[in-house]
Amino acid sequence: MTATVPDKLEVTSPVTGDVVGIHHVHDADDVRAAVATAREWAQWWSDLGFANRRDVLDKWRGVLARRAAQLAEVVHQETGKPHGDAMLEVALAVDHLAWAAKHADKVLGRRKVSSGLLMANQAATVEYLPLGVIGVIGPWNYPVFTPMGSIAYALAAGNAVVFKPSELTPGVGVWLADALSEVVPDQGLFQVVTGYGETGAALCRAGVDKLAFTGSPATGRTIMAACAETLTPVLIEAGGKDALIVADDADVVAAADAAAWGAFANAGQTCTGVERVYVHEKVYDEFLSELTRRARELHAGGDPSAKIGPMTLPGQVDVARRHIEDAIARGGRAVVGGPEAVQGRYIQPTVLVDVPEDSLAVTAETFAPTVTVAKVRSNDEAVALANHTSYGLGATVFSRKKGMDLAARIRSGMTAINGVISFAGIPELPFGGIGESGFGRIHGPDGLKEFTYAKAIARQRMKPAIALTTFDRTEKAEQTMATLINVLHGGATQLPKLSRKDRRA
Repeated sequence: MTATVPDKLEVTSPVTGDVVGIHHVHDADDVRAAVATAREWAQWWSDLGFANRRDVLDKWRGVLARRAAQLAEVVHQETGKPHGDAMLEVALAVDHLAWAAKHADKVLGRRKVSSGLLMANQAATVEYLPLGVIGVIGPWNYPVFTPMGSIAYALAAGNAVVFKPSELTPGVGVWLADALSEVVPDQGLFQVVTGYGETGAALCRAGVDKLAFTGSPATGRTIMAACAETLTPVLIEAGGKDALIVADDADVVAAADAAAWGAFANAGQTCTGVERVYVHEKVYDEFLSELTRRARELHAGGDPSAKIGPMTLPGQVDVARRHIEDAIARGGRAVVGGPEAVQGRYIQPTVLVDVPEDSLAVTAETFAPTVTVAKVRSNDEAVALANHTSYGLGATVFSRKKGMDLAARIRSGMTAINGVISFAGIPELPFGGIGESGFGRIHGPDGLKEFTYAKAIARQRMKPAIALTTFDRTEKAEQTMATLINVLHGGATQLPKLSRKDRRA
């Protein structure tokens, strides 16, 4: 028997339990109507051209910047994350919006390309045109920054967008669309549909031209299956199990500081957060001591001094508890935290050592303020263990002299050296992973192109020197072509001499 989907979405604060918003649950008809409206606006938006679109997006950026504290408060209410973390998220999103609007013309606009020798009579150009309507299904852990990585770049590329925020953070999506309406009144350019999984499934089938999804691998597979029904292309960002390598020549204090932030910030609910640390035996004791000290100085709670908020998704508490208990049952030790660190919706920082590599805490995404620390005999062993995962999103390396070499050997879409998650804040860098972490890229030039299709045009400027694409092609022309190919690609050293008759052929 199919469960009845409620027509109202009630959002409660993870901190207080108070209702902080009530939203309509959009059904399949509502979603189709939203896509239809977006498609009507998509042509207008595309026809505006890069300069006019940039003007609109710059004004929207201004609204977001001036009212950032208000948006951060919505994020805080819906997710429970501290105000400072919410403001950081908003600030990064605004910076990405600025970059996308400024650089769209240069990245996507029409440009000349070489025609090659055989087709030298052709003038060749390529440009990247908007797909039309982009569907975006966003996560709850970074409800502004993550979906704006798709929304901002899709809009800058000339598309309209229909956004389905998480059922835990619908107010953020509504706020963003309302902010754009201050620039473009009664706009249908950026539609928001709210609801549960059924609403997201309807968006997959509603005729969007591409769908960008951020979430778990399991849900990503469901999204792909739904989009496959209409051959709708997808972009999937499906989380990670990111590793941090501390090499034998690392700045240990800086590495411990980065590991603490990467593991515990946002209550560990970060797809590119640090969940595994591999430390060279030469610096292991010093690193563990420093990380332990930092972890003990932090606490999760709803009080003003707490730097770690609650678990936004209630079910993730049980996942974290299960991973911690499995690690300890299999011989691991909690040098900070442990099973007792799970306190209702709050999980205190937990540092686990001596954890087997095949335990849940090492192999599965925990998405909580927990981290495993393992001693390795060499930097090579650290790289091998970091790569021993089905995920491949981000990674971090701390080393004074070997950072680039180690980073290049890690199987991940992104790697930070002597910092943590820094790649996410650089607008020009692509963001995305491989393997179980998904495919496709947001941010940077790749992120702009992700929401377009390449349009190639070849225009004949003059008659060809050798007529090849005609049934009137002569044997002499074919012999000349073979000689040219041999000279260009086969190692021959002398070009053929063409008579006037040959050139006319």
